[in-house]
Amino acid sequence: MSGHTENDITIAAPLDLVWDLTNDIENWPQLFSEYASVEVLSREGDKTTFRLTMHPDDNGTVWSWVSERTVDREGRTVRARRVETGPFAHMDIHWKYAEIPGGTSMHWTQDFAMKPDAPVDDKGMTEMINRNSRIQMELIRDKIEQRDRELRSVTAG
Repeated sequence: MSGHTENDITIAAPLDLVWDLTNDIENWPQLFSEYASVEVLSREGDKTTFRLTMHPDDNGTVWSWVSERTVDREGRTVRARRVETGPFAHMDIHWKYAEIPGGTSMHWTQDFAMKPDAPVDDKGMTEMINRNSRIQMELIRDKIEQRDRELRSVTAG
């Protein structure tokens, strides 16, 4: 068995701003509430390898892993995968952006499978990812829309 999630949100801001802010990996701890730190390990062209560390969970466990992320600005997509998979047998993520009336659509697809000894099975992780993706996407939307308002007021002023 494996897990699959799809989540999307509309952000009332230009695509270029949404792209720039969501692909500024070093700034992710300010964009996402779950990440305590990001360490970029290498950059090769459009591919970035980095370590993400989360804030401690309810049990005090700090989760950390290495991921690779390859951006395709022209295609408005990002592909990522965990290099250090931790409790996952595999984790692949696809981000898709589109200009739509009123702003930008951001769509996340996650395909994964949990290892047999993981603390949660595929179904449980699917539920956790769906719940958390909505929370993080709403937070990201609110921060980007606020930044867009700030940029417009500076330009208008």
